[in-house]
Amino acid sequence: MHRIVTAELDLDLGSPVDLIFQIAAAQPAPVVREELTFAQGDRVYTPTEIIDQSGSRLHRLQGEAGLLQVRYEALIDGQVSPRATSDLEAITYLRPSRYCQSDEVFSQARRQFRGMQGEELITAVSEFVATSTTYTPGLSQGTDSAVTTLMTGQGVCRDYAHVVIALLRAMDMPARYAACYAPGLRPMDFHAVAEAYHDGTWYVIDATRLANRRSLVRIATGRDAADCAFLSYHGGHVGLQRMRVDAVVVPDDTSDVEAIDAAAAASDPALDDFGALVQLA
Repeated sequence: MHRIVTAELDLDLGSPVDLIFQIAAAQPAPVVREELTFAQGDRVYTPTEIIDQSGSRLHRLQGEAGLLQVRYEALIDGQVSPRATSDLEAITYLRPSRYCQSDEVFSQARRQFRGMQGEELITAVSEFVATSTTYTPGLSQGTDSAVTTLMTGQGVCRDYAHVVIALLRAMDMPARYAACYAPGLRPMDFHAVAEAYHDGTWYVIDATRLANRRSLVRIATGRDAADCAFLSYHGGHVGLQRMRVDAVVVPDDTSDVEAIDAAAAASDPALDDFGALVQLA
């Protein structure tokens, strides 16, 4: 399965500023070709690439005042074997974090999912968040947490992921946040999902039901959205003038009807059995 992912950002830098991007496909994705550029007029920046323990790729540069144009495109071919998870990682993803306050939702989780574990728990939490939360673009705030979303019953993909993670951690199941490119997503944007750790394997949960999990391309992994922002900056002002994100599945053989149908199916959220356990490779 081939996937083409792209991101375009136009940023107005009000002054010199330290910029950190997470928009490139994470390691060890099978990248066939990839291009990432940071241009400001005739100047092209060469960022420093930093790779964290989960394979997320951060690109850091010191930008000067003016319009910075960021362009990324990659062709991803096939799937990869997931990275091994250490005991320390599993412990880290059991702890409360800024947006996933598992300690604050502990009582609710224990009442609602009493006696559940393993696959039954994953399915129950996914279904609860999917049916109790309304997808509402534009109303969610960047500072909203799992507790906020549980109270309001509305949010966007990051909010759905935070609630899933908080509830699973409250039930003693390690859970983490993943930022992704999502073919077929509408409206198209960077996407966020949760992952649950069960029997030595991470399984992806998309409670929004807006993307087919089998076609996702991982960008970043962390405790919550604070670890996976597509852009963070320090020491200056940044204005987002324009952003465009896209992700598509393309057939291996454009002359093969079955290959074309398979590519279309892989990016159709309606064809994802959200009750099945799926890995985000």
